Amino acid sequence: MAQPKPVDVHFWPTPNGRKITIALEEMELPYRIVSVNIGKGEQFSPEFLAISPNNRMPALVDPEGPDGEPISLFESGAILQYLARKTGKFGGANPREQAEVESWTYWQTSNLGPVMGHHNHFRNYAPKIEADPDKLKYGQDRFFNETNRLFGVLEVRLRDREFIAGGLSIADFASWPWIAAYKSQGQNLEDFPSLNRWFGQCRLRPGFEKGRKAGEDLRGTPLTENSKEADEARKILFGQKARI
Repeated sequence: MAQPKPVDVHFWPTPNGRKITIALEEMELPYRIVSVNIGKGEQFSPEFLAISPNNRMPALVDPEGPDGEPISLFESGAILQYLARKTGKFGGANPREQAEVESWTYWQTSNLGPVMGHHNHFRNYAPKIEADPDKLKYGQDRFFNETNRLFGVLEVRLRDREFIAGGLSIADFASWPWIAAYKSQGQNLEDFPSLNRWFGQCRLRPGFEKGRKAGEDLRGTPLTENSKEADEARKILFGQKARI
């Protein structure tokens, strides 16, 4: 049987990007990383917008789509579902399992990821550009508490099962890179023993570790540092309006 051609992952080393590299490692699919430096505005290039109209990474280009022709996808949840269908792995073995996997994958993409992203902004980035930190307190508290609540949702879910949807699935690939950011979010995994057990168990898997490290050499100056490069990146990333 011929080996599948590598898929191109348009990527930057963030939790959303790592969802896809972890999935590809676990699925044993060959892939190539195509760097999209979001701090330099490469997500606004015409070439990238052609495959990701929302100017967000990750995006994926599969040279061997369902009909044998190339296909491009954007939005991490859609990419994960596509890869599960393509490989027949980690998407649920029957309609009941598929429904559970999809429910928890969508929970991550509509709850855990956005909330933690907003909290990360208010907690770690906004104080660098806002002259009066007290104005940020409501946003910081709001998203800290909601992040904590969502960690609690996973804690309860994982008390009687090994992985989020029972067996290892794309729901785990989606959530794990975000939970990995718990320290920068001010959360303590020891407060969530079942979640902590799941987190450590996943990290022991070679696919998670290789996927986590993929592309880590691409990142330069952290946005939280005071530098001209970080200031320019913040201007590009935050405060974007319609580009019509």
